[in-house]
This record gives sequence, structure tokens and C-alpha cells, in this order.
Amino acid sequence: GQEAAKRDCRIVYGGGKLGLMGATAGAARDAGGRVFGVIPDFLVELEGVLEGVDHKIVANMHERKMLMYEESDAFLTLPGGIGTLEELIEVLSWARLGLHRKPLIVLNINGFWSPLKELLNHFVEKGLADRELVNDLKFVDSVEEVFAAAERSAVRERA
Repeated sequence: GQEAAKRDCRIVYGGGKLGLMGATAGAARDAGGRVFGVIPDFLVELEGVLEGVDHKIVANMHERKMLMYEESDAFLTLPGGIGTLEELIEVLSWARLGLHRKPLIVLNINGFWSPLKELLNHFVEKGLADRELVNDLKFVDSVEEVFAAAERSAVRERA
């Protein structure tokens, strides 16, 4: 969050104050960064809303994901649970369908997402997906690499 604020990168996230995204958004906010949260009304009571950031309360998860997608220039996946995995797979699927070319970066701290990378390679090896499925995701091991990967992707997009 602090690094995003320092680089003037706006964080678009799920709007709650819990978990790694809540901590990341709070760190960006505290460092003077720009943060935009999108949370469905039923999660407001469960997760709370991070105070001091712009946010929008929407009707459901589908609306949340679509607004987050529209407001984002790239997608960064931190270690998380089943909802995080579902969101990553959805934007990966959209990329494979040619619906967007936004960078997809996976922060693989301590190998958290390595089993996913292995599974995607398994799909390729079994002939169920082409190699681009794996290549669409940029797995990185550190916060510093996140921004380098995003910058490389932006340069390729302009070329």
C-alpha cells in the first residue's frame, strides 16, 4: 500500500477493512495514496467499510466485480481465500477470451500460489489449454517485482 501511494498508483479493491486487502488499502490511505473500495451492501456489516477512502456500496457481488474491473488498469492478486481465487480465475478467463489485455499479476509470497501455477501447467500439459493461459499470469515473489511487472506490461501494451 505504501509503495502504491509512493508511485501514485490508485488501489481499487473490495471495500472492506479485513484481510490483506484491507491492510493494503489502509496502508495506501495512511501514506496519502488514492484508494477506491467497492463493497456489496450485505458485506458492509460483516467486513466493515474502510474509513477515509472513496468507496461505493453496490447491490451484489457481480456488480462489485464489474465495477472493480472497469475501474482497474491491472489486477494484482495477493494471497487469499476462495473469493480471491474466483476473482482471479474470472479475469484470467476474460483475458483468454480476448475481453481485456490488462496485466494479471500474482504475488506468490512464500510460494502461496505455486499450486495454482502447477494446476494451470497441468491444464496445458493435458491439452486443455494453450501455453498462453500460464503466460497471461505474471507470478512474482516480492512487492518490488509487482511494480516492475506492471511497468513491463504497460510498455508491451504501448508497443
